[in-house]
Amino acid sequence: MAATRAYLDYNASAPLLEEARSAMIAALGAANPSSVHTEGRAARRLIEDARRDVAALVNAKAAHVVFTSGATEAAATLLSPDWQMGRGTVRMSRLYVSAADHPCVLNGGRFPAAQMTRIGVDRNGIADLDELAAVLAAHDKSDGLPLVAIHAANNETGVIQPVERIAEIVRAAGGVLVIDAVQAAGRILIDMSAGYADYLILSSHKIGGPKGVGAIVAAADLMMPKPLINGGGQEKGHRAGTENLPAVAGFGAAARQALAGLRDIDLVARRRDEIEVLVKTLAPDAEIFGNGAQRLANTTFFAIPGVKAETAQIAFDLAGVALSAGSACSSGKVGPSHV
Repeated sequence: MAATRAYLDYNASAPLLEEARSAMIAALGAANPSSVHTEGRAARRLIEDARRDVAALVNAKAAHVVFTSGATEAAATLLSPDWQMGRGTVRMSRLYVSAADHPCVLNGGRFPAAQMTRIGVDRNGIADLDELAAVLAAHDKSDGLPLVAIHAANNETGVIQPVERIAEIVRAAGGVLVIDAVQAAGRILIDMSAGYADYLILSSHKIGGPKGVGAIVAAADLMMPKPLINGGGQEKGHRAGTENLPAVAGFGAAARQALAGLRDIDLVARRRDEIEVLVKTLAPDAEIFGNGAQRLANTTFFAIPGVKAETAQIAFDLAGVALSAGSACSSGKVGPSHV
């Protein structure tokens, strides 16, 4: 085994930042943030400080951030036929997803399979916008609104979806847009104030925060899905249960660092390009997936004919390099990635 190691599997989970670790340690002994006494109010301030930091990462309002146990819970909450607007209800009658979405979106949340439609993608994994526009135009809104959920950037290829154009199509059809920004947050600029999406899904551990905490970010909180978890009314009634204060504090600290780190993203892209040039030099027949589209600066995904991914992964590991041969959510399964 190599004496020193290089960790390159950030899309699976980024290493815990020291700033996040310090924030978590400081919050470990805090009181219940729902308590009204001095100690409880101090704990509540830690929650609200983190909420502001997470909101700032995507230029949203802090009041529109709902903390969850992770991105999968956030997706399961948002992907629901049943929504609330004030004291009234709103129905989403069909869910539209991209064929290259993350499994937590492809699973459909609380939608039955019969109420889901998958939109095709091109060779780079970009959603077929003509198909999306066509199926939304044909959607019968007499039974409910169309709900569209799609990833901002793919966790395997790094390919970035044309979210602004997707948003235009969805709004023209009177639909609601949920963007899975788990991989994109902290790696591209996201501006919720400019109409980027109606709702975002975020994950702490992809940006150097702790595992076990994520968030829903809404452009406006006039309409929200019926809660997945009911109980004590925490998070304005959108997600019951005492908040995981140390994890939330770590998430906030990681979000601050991720926002600051965006200034270095061009340097990261140059390093990725250098790696890909080296790969093509050593293996001219190597295929780099998604290089015909805009991609995340930190992601490269390639295959070399005649070399099994598992074999290459083991060789890299023995040489001291940690990387994945596909999505961490699927790497333990037999069979090719759906991407």
